Amino acid sequence: MLDGLTLPFNNSNSRSPLSRFSLTRRCSRLLIGLILVCLFLFFARTKTTTPLWLQEQSSLAEQHSLPPLYEAYHDYERHLPQHNLSLPFPEGRDAKFFWAANHVTSSGWGNAMQELVMNAALAHATRRAFVFDNFTWERNANEYSTFNGKLIPSRIPLSAIISGPIIGSSFPPMDPAPRAVSQEYFKKVCPNPTIIDSWDLNAHLRLDNNVPALEIFQKWVEKLNSIDDPCVEIKQESFQIFEIWLFGSKRILSMWPILSKSPVLTDFSWSPLILQAYADNAHLFTPTSSSFRFLPSFMRPSNRPPTPTTLHDVHPIVKSKDIDPVTGLLALHIRRGDFANHCSHLANWSSDWNGFNKFSALPDKFRVPTDGGWGETTETNTKMYFKACFPTIEQIVEKVQDVLADQKDLYGNTKELKSIYILTNGDVEWLQRLKEALMQVKKWDAVVSSRDLKLTWEAKPVAQAVDMLIGQRAQVFIGNGFSSLTSNIVMLRMTGNLHSEDTRFW
Repeated sequence: MLDGLTLPFNNSNSRSPLSRFSLTRRCSRLLIGLILVCLFLFFARTKTTTPLWLQEQSSLAEQHSLPPLYEAYHDYERHLPQHNLSLPFPEGRDAKFFWAANHVTSSGWGNAMQELVMNAALAHATRRAFVFDNFTWERNANEYSTFNGKLIPSRIPLSAIISGPIIGSSFPPMDPAPRAVSQEYFKKVCPNPTIIDSWDLNAHLRLDNNVPALEIFQKWVEKLNSIDDPCVEIKQESFQIFEIWLFGSKRILSMWPILSKSPVLTDFSWSPLILQAYADNAHLFTPTSSSFRFLPSFMRPSNRPPTPTTLHDVHPIVKSKDIDPVTGLLALHIRRGDFANHCSHLANWSSDWNGFNKFSALPDKFRVPTDGGWGETTETNTKMYFKACFPTIEQIVEKVQDVLADQKDLYGNTKELKSIYILTNGDVEWLQRLKEALMQVKKWDAVVSSRDLKLTWEAKPVAQAVDMLIGQRAQVFIGNGFSSLTSNIVMLRMTGNLHSEDTRFW
């Protein structure tokens, strides 16, 4: 009974043949409806979405009045087990150290990372412990600096961004090099180091385009091996040993035979914080079945936030060779904002692509014009530079169409590109126009960008590294040949032996 009435399907004694037929049809409808509801609930529960804890953390991140200072990461680095004088050779009291106090500051992570890799490789080649520092915007500033009118951490511990031998994990078995140490530990155990001015070796090498990076590297190996003092520091006020002029030319490619085999790169990994941020956002651009195969189970999305013990670890969790590409993902690196001025500067000085963007195996090439330079160039040259450096929406769409055609020629329909992720600092309105234009090319499963990521408070200041991991994993990557961020992605893709035809440039 319901409100004093008997439901019709319970009144079985008064049914006619027609009503019995109607009952069967109504039951069928109810049964089909019930099945559809169950299927909806099943797929709603099994589909990966942003975990509730991350939604809350992302919301809280917007409420923080100040950026994070990563105190727990700093503390973790201070207490690395190799910070112990009682350890046996080649560590403890027998350890030798290399500290590049002149490392780059006030630059983006792309510039910092490329120099970091080279300095760490140099330390490894000389069997000295590499002395790592923070990713530094300002050395002597207070805890915060200002960039584009916003507060940023002046110094971010490297363990918030990367893991591996660069920041203190063990080298492979039988490798005689000591583990890396923090600059705090170095200053404690080496109060009076031998200080070298980089000018002493680099004066006649640094700007000579005929001098490959390998020659500079080997001269520094000989110099460091000739010094008996276990404590060596490069003078802070001197030029970097490996400068932007070196990375901005094909001279750096001479280092690839060494770098590609060095554990500095082969055992490189992104930090747990970066891997976790990737895992929590991968559902935006790829099916879950292909998103997490390379991740350990404790880093996969769940309804619980990661524990501190999983976020603080220098051991390489996922090396480049262990990262499989995300099937169907096309990643686009598109710089906007102040990069327009940089592109004009590049055009006026007839600059070339970054060196690691010039591997001979990569299909796209850039020809430096011969009728410009030294501060001025032609209008035709400027347009050519902007197409490769600061492409318009129409030029982006044209390139994507070309890449789709090339992929079909290479693989037929077996490796169809289905989703797009845009690594960018572009504003929301411009990105919306770009997304709409890209959706006109084909019906993508998703077109999302850096702006769509849900990040925790601590992940926000290192979001560029999340972008780099996505670019590294993409089936196809289209990068900016003039960008050091793109250059590092290309370096990691080459380390992981991804098909060179799948790494492209504007």
